[in-house]
Amino acid sequence: MSNLPPEALAFFAQTGLPGTPRGYDGFGDSPELMDELLELVLHGPKRATCALARWYENDPDGLPKPGDLWVIHDGAKRPRAVIRTTSVEVKPVREADAQFAWDEGEGDRSFDWWLDAHEAYWRREAARHGFTYSRDLDAVFERFELVWPVSG
Repeated sequence: MSNLPPEALAFFAQTGLPGTPRGYDGFGDSPELMDELLELVLHGPKRATCALARWYENDPDGLPKPGDLWVIHDGAKRPRAVIRTTSVEVKPVREADAQFAWDEGEGDRSFDWWLDAHEAYWRREAARHGFTYSRDLDAVFERFELVWPVSG
């Protein structure tokens, strides 16, 4: 894809995986949070992520789809992993559930922790981008698998 930085394409080529990555991204909105969440992907239980659907409205590729490959970077924007989307569900934030919170693998993995952390993140996004956060906003609940580096 032309919107990927050269280092993402080079990294993807080094993995030996077939195909083309859909995107180049990090989890979180600060270098520290990106590093923390990347570690949960690489060495821990993080196998899901959730973003507000509004971020895909102008994406020429639309919503994520099962099979999409993503190069994930750390807080310094260095590529570190490749994940593959396994499922996607779009629904209002208010319909989030405890199983999804557990699958995200963050904090104590409880629904209350997940909701508090995500609402704080989405309120920061809303303040930066000039919209009002609400639990009625649609969110993209995405599950994924780590495909590189191969764990084991």
